[in-house]
Amino acid sequence: MANIKSAKKRVLVSQKKAERNKAVKSKVKTYVKKVYTAIDANDKEAAAAALSAAISEINKAGSKGIYHKNTCARKVSRLTKAVNKMD
Repeated sequence: MANIKSAKKRVLVSQKKAERNKAVKSKVKTYVKKVYTAIDANDKEAAAAALSAAISEINKAGSKGIYHKNTCARKVSRLTKAVNKMD
């Protein structure tokens, strides 16, 4: 543990940010998983609904700086492509 007051604060702040980032990334993964589950079930309507929710969560994470904007774009592109590929 650090001895200087500002260093102690940095440790606490970075832990708090890491926990928040972890929670948001987990939330994004859950929404992405819902899209793929709907695709596997061959349910076009559920997949489309899950896709819009997932895109929203991915963009929120990108705006908070948790994901890079290109990472967000790649995730959205892959999800959209997977949903559009359905019969």
